[in-house]
Order: sequence, then C-alpha cells, then structure tokens
Amino acid sequence: MPAKPESAASMPARILVVDDEPQIRRFLDISLRAQGYRVALAEDGARALTLLAEGGADLVVLDIGLPDIDGHAVLREIRSWSQVPVVMLSVRNDEAGKVAALDAGANDYVTKPFGTAELMARIRMLLRQQAQGPNEAPVFDDGHLHIDLARREVRLDGAPLALSRKEYALLSMLLRNAGRVLTQPQLLREIWGPSHTEDAHYVRILVGKLRARLGDDAAAPRYIATEPGVGLRFIALDDGAGQRRGA
Repeated sequence: MPAKPESAASMPARILVVDDEPQIRRFLDISLRAQGYRVALAEDGARALTLLAEGGADLVVLDIGLPDIDGHAVLREIRSWSQVPVVMLSVRNDEAGKVAALDAGANDYVTKPFGTAELMARIRMLLRQQAQGPNEAPVFDDGHLHIDLARREVRLDGAPLALSRKEYALLSMLLRNAGRVLTQPQLLREIWGPSHTEDAHYVRILVGKLRARLGDDAAAPRYIATEPGVGLRFIALDDGAGQRRGA
C-alpha cells in the first residue's frame, strides 16, 4: 500500500519537481506518485515559477543546475513571496553550492546520485514540520536521550543532563530543524552573533563538547551528523539515511 503523505491538507501533498533531465523528472514522478503524492513537473526555472504561482505546491524539489535560470536564482525568487519547503538537488562535489542554497533559504538538499529512500525521508520530514507549524516545540525521545524544548529538559537514561547555555542553544537549534542541515554560518549567526560568521572553530569545539555530553560518536553518529564542508544535522528518528552519515 502507498504511504499516506503527511500534510496539513486533507488532499495529498503536491510536490513540484524542477529538473532539466527528463529521466530524473520521470523517475521522481513515478516514485512520488507511488507514495501517494500529487506531482507537477518543470524542466526549467521559468516554468517552475509559473507552475508554483498558478497551482501552488506543498514542497518543491529544485535542481541547482538549470538551463535558463540558475537554481539559486529560482530559490531567491521563491523566497521573495513564499515559504514553501524547498529541497535542493546538488551534484556530489558542489559543497559551496549546498552552503549557498541553505543560507539562501533552502530547507534541505539531496546529493546526486541519490536514493529514493533518502529523498522520501527528507520530504516526509519537511511536510511533517510544515503541518506542525513553526511554534510547536518538539520533543525527542529514543529511550536513551529525552529532550523536551518546551520544558527546557534534557535527560540521558532518565537522569537530568546539565548543559551550558551554548550547548543547549546548539542542541535546541539542531532539534528544531531535525533532519535538516544547518550550515556553519547559520549556527554562528544564531548562537554567537553576526560578527562571528567566519569563526568555524567555535562550532567544532562546541559540537565536540555536546557530543561528549550526549555520548555521541562522531565517527558513527547517533544524534548529530556532520555534513563535510556544509554543516550539522540532527538525526531524526525516522531518518535512516542520516544515521549512516559520518562526521
């Protein structure tokens, strides 16, 4: 049976796929429809913006490399009038492009070539976050680590875990964006302020301390995964792809 898409609407979520490669559009069309989603397809940026303006979407899958308008420019145009979740498709060695996309407002990215399970996990996570709304403080509990942001409570194996102010700020920011990569500049701006966006070593030191507190292994992360050259991702409970990422 197809999985029921998670959306705030009663109608199945509508996914707009923007990619200039016909085989990728066809593959994603089949894969997404098999999961019960409605799908709209665009081969370039101009067509994507038209479809989004006329028909809307619950989520956009957007390739960075497009023939007419660069994917970054399409994202900027979308963000000028819409907060629809956007997953960027990026080639494997395009770390600078990934960082630029996330800083410009992309919610996540998936690297080409990608597996269907990974992309579907990203989509489910973003649609669930959209349905929950921005003001709902998340709770995480895997039977070992318990985090309740509304109560500012962190427990490890049932015992309260004392965190410094910045350790808690980092953990809170990552959990609120579970399953999504946060870039180093984003983390530095939010936790240390806009004057520290180049101080990447601050993040490395702080995440090392936080991992030690949580008993997390950087080489085989259970909670905080490092995306090399990009940033950090809190591994959601149903994010199987994330759990296989190394530091």
